[in-house]
Amino acid sequence: MSYWLIPAIGLYLASSACYGAYLFIQKDSFQRAGFALVLFGFAVHTTIIASKTLYSGVIPVQNLHETLLLAAWVFAAVFLALKQHTGLKIMGVFAVPLITLLSAAAFTVPDQVFPIETALTSIWLVVHVLMIFIGMASMSLAAGTGILYLIQKRNIKSKKHRFFFKRLPSLELLDNTGYTFVVLGFSALTIGLITGFVYAQSVWGRFWSWDPKEIWSAITWLIYAALLHERLVSRWRGNRAAILAIIGFAAMLFTFLGVNFLLEGHHDEFTRW
Repeated sequence: MSYWLIPAIGLYLASSACYGAYLFIQKDSFQRAGFALVLFGFAVHTTIIASKTLYSGVIPVQNLHETLLLAAWVFAAVFLALKQHTGLKIMGVFAVPLITLLSAAAFTVPDQVFPIETALTSIWLVVHVLMIFIGMASMSLAAGTGILYLIQKRNIKSKKHRFFFKRLPSLELLDNTGYTFVVLGFSALTIGLITGFVYAQSVWGRFWSWDPKEIWSAITWLIYAALLHERLVSRWRGNRAAILAIIGFAAMLFTFLGVNFLLEGHHDEFTRW
């Protein structure tokens, strides 16, 4: 276990509480405090990632602990960058608890040491993993935005429950921001898949081997490709776009963890524990 992760988890947890308070009380001081806390947590988290990388000489994905640790770090980096870019304050209500959950999951999994494999030093693997995690983080924010859109739409239609109506952004802002997240995530996933194919060719001698992770990655990519196609061609907006973004994220979660635990393939080594 990486006990240095405890301060980061504590800061992320405190940030989650601040964003929860911001949702209910709507004082901007809570949102600012939440952002500052997650920023400090990210700084601690960065130190852990850097020390592991410098110590081993490879990207920290040798086991489930390191994979979850790196995923949480990338999710935090993407949230911090996109929050500043979009200015969508409410985004932390969904994103920071997810970062906290990933970090806590990493802490509970033993950090078992395995022999360093030469294949882990490949630059193609580094780009592949980082791009996939950036894509996942962006798509998680797209799913969160989609959930908020559906909640806001329901409250506007019902005209009974005004709690979220007063606290969530307009439907148009949620829809446009969710689309931005999908475009960014899809671009990152595409780069991640391409570099993954190149890495597979260099390590296993073939671009495609019908590995379960490869198949489900392709399925997830096609879901988001369909979403973007319908958005551009058929002008899909609103409910359908939000629902498909949520479905795509569910498929992505299964691809990230479910495949490794339920099916066998080349990627098992990255989630050993």
